[in-house]
Amino acid sequence: MKQVPKIVSVIIERLKAHYPIVNTQLDHTNPFELLIATILAAQCTDNQVNKVTKVLFARYADPDSLAGANLDDIKKIIFSTGFYNNKAKNIKACANKIQKEFNGKVPRDIKTLTSLPGVGRKTANVVRSVCFNIPTIVVDTHVFRVSRRLGLARATDPVKVEFELMDVLPRTAWNDIGLQFIYLGRGICHARKPACGRCFLTDLCPSALTRLPGP
Repeated sequence: MKQVPKIVSVIIERLKAHYPIVNTQLDHTNPFELLIATILAAQCTDNQVNKVTKVLFARYADPDSLAGANLDDIKKIIFSTGFYNNKAKNIKACANKIQKEFNGKVPRDIKTLTSLPGVGRKTANVVRSVCFNIPTIVVDTHVFRVSRRLGLARATDPVKVEFELMDVLPRTAWNDIGLQFIYLGRGICHARKPACGRCFLTDLCPSALTRLPGP
């Protein structure tokens, strides 16, 4: 069993204490819905995506119906998520490939998932973690920022950060810690002005120690 550094164990313990229940904020009832919702969530809030997918899935409930949908109709429905032209093309093409090549079932393995239109590692890992309970680390902008500020990762590429975190964190923590970092990033560790003064990890954070005034 991999030896976990004491500071990593403490970080995990505090995250669990502050965020004991972690769930994706994207509404879904199956892997396909989460996959499409995650594609739409790029550069858009979860709340807005949920409003859009409520309409989208009421009209196109499965890969077959979405694959056969009129592209302009999809664009109208998802317009408010931003980048709607590319997103519409991607989700329609993604649904088509799932229907034709995977019998309407969302694949589980990372290589196959990332072969789908509009699906990168982050999106694939969200589905693998949430729907299939496969240990993964989802690296979005919050996870990227928080993990680097804490000194758990150094890379400037999200994929490399993912593998750095996989190396330093115990496998049992992977699925939860991504969402915990997202909660921390949204509520405290903001991109422009982190609230280090009220963060429960301040004493363990190299970045915070350089920001806070000395005695």
